[in-house]
Amino acid sequence: MKTKIIGLILLFSSFFSCAQEQVKEDDIELKNDPKNYLYELVVSDLKLPWGMCWLSDGSMLITELEGELIHFIDGKKIKIGNVPKSIRQGQGGLMDIEAHPDYKNNGWIYITLATDQGDGEGGNTSLIRVKLNNNQLTNTEQLYKAEPNTKKGQHFGSRVRFDKNGYVYFSVGDRGNRDKNPQDITRDGGKIYRLNDDGTIPKDNPFVDQLKAKKAIFSYGHRNPQGMVLDDRSGKIWVHEHGPKGGDEINIIKKGANYGWPVITYGINYSGTPITDITKKEGMEQPLYYWIPSIAPSGMEFITSDIYPNWKGNLLVGSLKFQYLEMLKLVDNEVSERTKLLVDIGRVRNVKQGPDGYIYVVVEHKGIYKIMPK
Repeated sequence: MKTKIIGLILLFSSFFSCAQEQVKEDDIELKNDPKNYLYELVVSDLKLPWGMCWLSDGSMLITELEGELIHFIDGKKIKIGNVPKSIRQGQGGLMDIEAHPDYKNNGWIYITLATDQGDGEGGNTSLIRVKLNNNQLTNTEQLYKAEPNTKKGQHFGSRVRFDKNGYVYFSVGDRGNRDKNPQDITRDGGKIYRLNDDGTIPKDNPFVDQLKAKKAIFSYGHRNPQGMVLDDRSGKIWVHEHGPKGGDEINIIKKGANYGWPVITYGINYSGTPITDITKKEGMEQPLYYWIPSIAPSGMEFITSDIYPNWKGNLLVGSLKFQYLEMLKLVDNEVSERTKLLVDIGRVRNVKQGPDGYIYVVVEHKGIYKIMPK
């Protein structure tokens, strides 16, 4: 009887500890919108825009989650033909898009999408590359397809970026299977992947010599990364990912590193029950920053443009939940200040700095906004 009572006390203490962490607000105060900028809607009447990138001629490609690819050129929206089939399953669809760093010479465009190809019912995240000719996609090549398919609709990821060495990184969420996928390097899901630009596996990927491991994995232990950006200063890839209830994270990606989900987390289940009683463990990375309560982050960009002298060097993150753009000031890779921008603009799905130096923000059911200093 005494043993049972002690066990109940320990269980209650563990739950109370997790709940205390969850209800604790961020230590850094979220400042009000300074309103020292203007913004205008430059691409209107979009439904569920997800990804955007610019081509060498200054035109823009925009993905719609429902499966459409739009070419925005000279102020007009042109629907692209021959877009590979994606499936609209929960959070999945036609997702991110990025032009090759040497697009002007090779013409390659990289897209992540949910497809039903492969084993099992349902779908999973795929990375393809294509070329654009006369507003038609050609030369489609599938570079990677996460397996197996599942009918679950959550956590497809997925962002795609290049680093300074020409490697392509992309994310796949845990696909709603947190107990199996994120911590198992023989399984897809809950990972950041790295490939050569042609889809082959880099020889120095961290798990290329491990039996049965997925050779494309670069890091693991992720939940649902929907923000990814290259830090030009360090050459490192940064990601943010959705936590459960609380515990959205920003991480700097290290080769072969384990980011802990779901063994460690600063979040709890949506029901309010604990996921785990620990937030730190040896061999698992701590986030650079985490949000409590969750902001539901999507899209991420560093401000490097001289157009915004007072913002230069800051990090931008979209909030789906609270419908604003968050700006984080960084000092030695630590968040020192948080500021709201574009308050009540709508669900911010993506943010990028264009080749013209201006910041562009993707908002669901509206379109793409351009931010300009006053």
